[in-house]
Amino acid sequence: MLVLLPPSEGKASSGRGAPLKPESLSLPGLTAAREAVLDELVELCAGDPSQNDKAREVLGLSEGLRGELAKNAELRTAGARPAGEIYTGVLYDALGLASLDAAAKKRAARSLLVFSGLWGAVRVTDRIPSYRCSMNVRLPGLGALGAHWRAPMAAVLPEAAGDGLVLDLRSAAYAAAWKPKGEVAGRTATVRVLHAPTRKVVSHFNKATKGRIVRSLLTAGIAPKGPAELVEALRELGYVVEVREPARAGSAWTLDVLVDEVH
Repeated sequence: MLVLLPPSEGKASSGRGAPLKPESLSLPGLTAAREAVLDELVELCAGDPSQNDKAREVLGLSEGLRGELAKNAELRTAGARPAGEIYTGVLYDALGLASLDAAAKKRAARSLLVFSGLWGAVRVTDRIPSYRCSMNVRLPGLGALGAHWRAPMAAVLPEAAGDGLVLDLRSAAYAAAWKPKGEVAGRTATVRVLHAPTRKVVSHFNKATKGRIVRSLLTAGIAPKGPAELVEALRELGYVVEVREPARAGSAWTLDVLVDEVH
């Protein structure tokens, strides 16, 4: 099973660990594309602090987040920590990687893949510094990051997906970087979390429920081979799931998980 996650907007501090080693990250086929984004992002953010309005505009940062530019400027020398410790926020709080037992942590290391505007995608065990660069950024040189990542991802991700389920929990911006195709798409399930009474997506509990779903699967040691097995597993774990099977071969399944309470 491969679980595709979005990153978090906010991130923990880099800490004092050894600095980033791009060549040590998982999915080495993405290294050249990572280096290209890293080089331009550092250059963009390393200018005179009094002249960095352009960098803030490119990254979509408010005046109050000006300090994120200094963080980006130091990406090559900042301390690095496991990505599972860097990413925070509602989904990652509900997932609770640090509190998983040893067996579930090993499953997380094998199956979780976090998408990123800067790194493309990383395992939760990959050591990275804290940064600010979303997938919807358009860098002056490279252009839109979603487009930048499509070809490298298409070359690397099908092999990473193996022959099991691909559980896609990404938001739209990150899903743009790689769309499973063909045989891989046929064993891919995308998940929406809906407030049952209104059938609407509410951001907070959408993220929290996705985190809980992943935690439930990891804790139970369940690794479904395909979408149908995933539906059965989620229902056995107590989730209310509605299914839309693909209309044609080579398309992903869509699962709606219904939640009564917003929490």
